[in-house]
Amino acid sequence: MAERDDDVLRVIRPQDGPAATPADVEDAEFGDGVRFYYDFATPDSYLAIERLVHTLGVVPELIPVRRRDLADPATLHPAPGDVAARSAMSDVVAGRHLQPLRWPAAWPFDDELALRAATYARGIGKVAAFSLAALRQAYAGGADLGAEQTVLLAAAACEIHPRALLVGVGTRNVAAALDRAGETARADGVRDLPSVVVGDAVFVGDAGLDAAAAAIDASVA
Repeated sequence: MAERDDDVLRVIRPQDGPAATPADVEDAEFGDGVRFYYDFATPDSYLAIERLVHTLGVVPELIPVRRRDLADPATLHPAPGDVAARSAMSDVVAGRHLQPLRWPAAWPFDDELALRAATYARGIGKVAAFSLAALRQAYAGGADLGAEQTVLLAAAACEIHPRALLVGVGTRNVAAALDRAGETARADGVRDLPSVVVGDAVFVGDAGLDAAAAAIDASVA
């Protein structure tokens, strides 16, 4: 069984106006066999992580993966330049009382560095803290997660030393762990991001969280 991220309950709570509250997650338990696969270039990952624990009722294992290892990059949603889809996503954000959506000028960005940083953070028990901070930097702050400075700011928010992070992301162990995460996702049947896996079932996107929650409830009934 994967180790529990000890920071997950703390960092999923709101810092700048997200929908979750401490009361939503204080009774959450670690969900054995529940996995959340995500990246940083997909805006749906931001929408999903902000309500992940509150909706599922358990803490899933958070696994950062490269989207290009699973799906055609051309299927990214919303497609670059799709103004209507961006507007619809902004409405969702407003309806959940999150900070207004701010699109990074350089989007879609190359999230390889952020994914390696999240993989490193996963190894030291801070994957949830880092991932939430990074996704907020990108979609609430409009920052480019392809830039080293943005990644370091997200790391600093969860007390990861910048020098340790930069050394870590350059190691073969971290690169290999990120590769293995993609292989695990494919073996789980994941074909797009973000996805929640509950047993043998895969639930895709922020929109799939409610069905995933129902599956979790059914599994423990």
